[in-house]
Amino acid sequence: MKMMKMMGYFEIMLVLATFLTGLKSQETLRLLNDDILGLIVFKTDLSDPFSHLDSWNQDDASPCSWSYVQCDPVTGRVSGLLLEGLGLSGKIGRGLQKLQHLKVLSMSMNNISGAISPELGLIPSLETLDLSKNSLSGSIDPSSLTNLVSSVRFLDFSENQLSGPLPDNLFENCSSLRSLSLAGNSFQGPIPSTLTECRSLNYLNLSNNHFSGNLNFVSGFWTLNRLRVLDLSHNALTGPVPNGVAAIHYLKELKLQGNQFSGSVPADIGLCPHLIKLDLCDNVFTGTLPNSLQRLKSLKYLSICKNMLDGDFPEWIGEMSSLEYIDFSSNGFKGFLPSSIGDLKSLTYLSLADNSINGSIPVSLFSLGLSQVDLSGNELSGSIPSASSKLFESLEVMDLSANQLTQNIPEEMGLFSKLRYLNLSYNNLESRIPPELGYSQNLTVLDLSYSAFFGSIPGDICDSGSLGILQLDGNSLTGPVPEAIGNCSSLYLLSLSHNNLSNSIPRSISKLKRLKILKLEYNELSGEIPQELGKMENLLAVNISYNKLIGRLPVGGIFPSLNPSALNGNLGICSPLLKGPCKMNSPKPLVIDPFSYGYQNGGENTEDASKRPKEYPQHKFLSVSAIISISAAVLIAAGVLVISLLNISARRRLTFIENSLESFCSSSTRSGTTLSSGKLIWFNSKTSPDWNLSAEMLLNKATEIGGGVFGTVYRASFGDNGRNVAAIKKLATSNIIQSQEDFDREVRILGKARHPNLVELRGYYWTPDLKLLVTNYEQNGSLQAKLQESPPLSWSNRFKIIMGTAKGLAHLHHSFRPPIIHYNIKPSNILLDENLNPKLSDFGLTRLLRKLENHVVSNRFKSALGYVAPELACQSLRVNEKCDIYGFGVLILELVTGRRPVEYGEDNVVVLNDHVRILLEQGNVLDCVDPGMSDYPEDEVSPVLKLALVCTSHVPSDRPSMSDVVQILQVIKAPVPSRM
Repeated sequence: MKMMKMMGYFEIMLVLATFLTGLKSQETLRLLNDDILGLIVFKTDLSDPFSHLDSWNQDDASPCSWSYVQCDPVTGRVSGLLLEGLGLSGKIGRGLQKLQHLKVLSMSMNNISGAISPELGLIPSLETLDLSKNSLSGSIDPSSLTNLVSSVRFLDFSENQLSGPLPDNLFENCSSLRSLSLAGNSFQGPIPSTLTECRSLNYLNLSNNHFSGNLNFVSGFWTLNRLRVLDLSHNALTGPVPNGVAAIHYLKELKLQGNQFSGSVPADIGLCPHLIKLDLCDNVFTGTLPNSLQRLKSLKYLSICKNMLDGDFPEWIGEMSSLEYIDFSSNGFKGFLPSSIGDLKSLTYLSLADNSINGSIPVSLFSLGLSQVDLSGNELSGSIPSASSKLFESLEVMDLSANQLTQNIPEEMGLFSKLRYLNLSYNNLESRIPPELGYSQNLTVLDLSYSAFFGSIPGDICDSGSLGILQLDGNSLTGPVPEAIGNCSSLYLLSLSHNNLSNSIPRSISKLKRLKILKLEYNELSGEIPQELGKMENLLAVNISYNKLIGRLPVGGIFPSLNPSALNGNLGICSPLLKGPCKMNSPKPLVIDPFSYGYQNGGENTEDASKRPKEYPQHKFLSVSAIISISAAVLIAAGVLVISLLNISARRRLTFIENSLESFCSSSTRSGTTLSSGKLIWFNSKTSPDWNLSAEMLLNKATEIGGGVFGTVYRASFGDNGRNVAAIKKLATSNIIQSQEDFDREVRILGKARHPNLVELRGYYWTPDLKLLVTNYEQNGSLQAKLQESPPLSWSNRFKIIMGTAKGLAHLHHSFRPPIIHYNIKPSNILLDENLNPKLSDFGLTRLLRKLENHVVSNRFKSALGYVAPELACQSLRVNEKCDIYGFGVLILELVTGRRPVEYGEDNVVVLNDHVRILLEQGNVLDCVDPGMSDYPEDEVSPVLKLALVCTSHVPSDRPSMSDVVQILQVIKAPVPSRM
């Protein structure tokens, strides 16, 4: 009986167990169905053009076999979605909240758009969320991300289009967060103070945004003592960097470059023993480098470029034995380079450019395995040291220009197997050009200009066949241009101007099919110009002025449209472009014979020559009396001419003075103030701030933010709250109009140029030694900076910038007589407001110059390579509207393609407008569109590119006016009428 009862108990338990097992299986099946349902719903909001998710089938019993899906081997639940780089688009919508065991969601490198989904905060198990490199937009909603931040460990929203300020309470509960990256977005405002609550952070990257404010509260960052990487670079952060960084004992990377940090470099940075990378470049740090930096024995990367640091170059640099990369450029360091720099055996990159370092180059430096060395713009003297075999094998770039180096170039310079760029210009080397330089198989750029070289040009200087740029200007080179110059098959620019070269121009130059710029001015070249040069289709600019050339100008290519300034100063070039004698290469007559060319008595033709008296001699010298008569007549005519010119000059001066006084009186009356040196003159006193500071005090309070051909630009804040901000341009005064009345008149004309797409000129300051222009300050910086940011601009924003720039230029060209010429079109002179509307700055500054000197044109070339119209390449000083239109066309090309106007590769030089023109001729013009701009209307982009090519026509008269450009752009953007 007892046994029977026991058997009944076991049977009951067995039945109960079976029942419970069935329930568990049903629950498991239900949960699995939740995963499938969630993924299928999630997929419906995505576009999958490459069918990567075709294996996701709702009829399957489990999603664990699906592509890109990971499951927990124990529970069978979905634990990871790894969807990187699949070309997916759409948005993150519903469904993911069903995946209650999801730990990893990675969708980087797709084209996901829309706002950050609130459903992401409903996944309690999520530990890693990577949505980087997509097209997410909008601001951060704290209500949707509070739960997410409290649970996730690795969070990456970098390189999207997110914007707005971050809520200060966003990180109130972030104890689990280990890694956070918001880099490459458009966040603005202060960094949330609650971020310092994330005590477990190992990695923090807020770079390439618009975060502003000072770092006083960020001293709390130093309490994040688990940080390994801190990147705040390329924002708008200001003020001093507080001490305390040493508290982050295990910090490996500290990146603060591209802000406006000021004050001294924190001394306790040297107390971070594990630091590998330190980048403080492009700030406003002052003072000397702290000696504590020498303690950083693990440091490999050290960049402090573009600051205001000074003092002697540190002797202790050699003790930082792990350094591989050093950039101290654009500071105020002086003193000698210590020989201990040769102790940096791992060093591969060294840039000390644009300082005041003197003395000789240490021999020990050239014993290292450097790949790039830039010592340009210093005061180094002595000779160039001989290189070690280690340097022969490693050196790729050497720039020693703008120093005081002397003596010969080491002969072994041609043995560098990897050397691509060599610049020794602006020294005093006083030697011959070593022919061994032609042996460098990879040399692309060779610049030896203005360094006192003499002798002949080596015939084998292009033996390598890779040279793209050869600049030998401003030396004392003699002899002919070698015939072997035709072997320079890769040459893009050949500049031999300002030497003593003689003989004729070699025909072999016509073999240089890639040549675009040829500069031979100011030499002793003679004879006729080879007609073959007219067949060089790629030649854009030629200057052969001030030689001894004669004869016909080549009829093809660039020659018929050359500016006369590129031909002047020769014995007699035959061209309708020039006035004066035309001489052919034929024997010169020894005597003057009025009948030798068929003319007598001032008009008889050759048919009447037979009628001349037989006794008249075939060759007769002028008599003494005839010479005296002619001389007297010339003297009398010259006297009359001088007196007439003096009278005209006097009348012009009187008229000029009257006009100046009239302008002075009227402008003073309008402004309500009188001109006085040393005062800030405002064009509109109602909207101008009440600044009672002198200009010197003004600049002392200002922060330098840029510079260019015409001067340096500062940012100045005024008022109790510092909200009154202006940009101040300190003009380079060497060539600026010195008359205050003239300066006032020209500046007031520029001040009248009011337009939504122009930066407003608010006033000026004038003294004989200091001249300032005060303009509005645009918070969002320049187009140049925007083009370097990520994510890339959308087509709508690019078109908006193109259209706005065109309207601004059209206003300058067509609303003023004479027109206001910008002259300096380039991305850094196009500022952007908060809505990415463009505003042209620095327009019309050539009006303030006494004359447009050659060095201004030359500096313009250097500062805006590729934007300068080809007719100016020969230092022509005829600046007109067509020059602006050319620069505008190049701007369009850069905006649409995302490429620089001129790009230097290892083997060639790519000129953007030529590249696009070739693609257009091949029918593949859309192949050049910026690949980062994934979505664009072809029917707009294609005609815009064609318009750009018309604007960059080599012949100025072929370029449209800016009013025509605006009308064309409006037609391109106009909606296509629907068909009924």
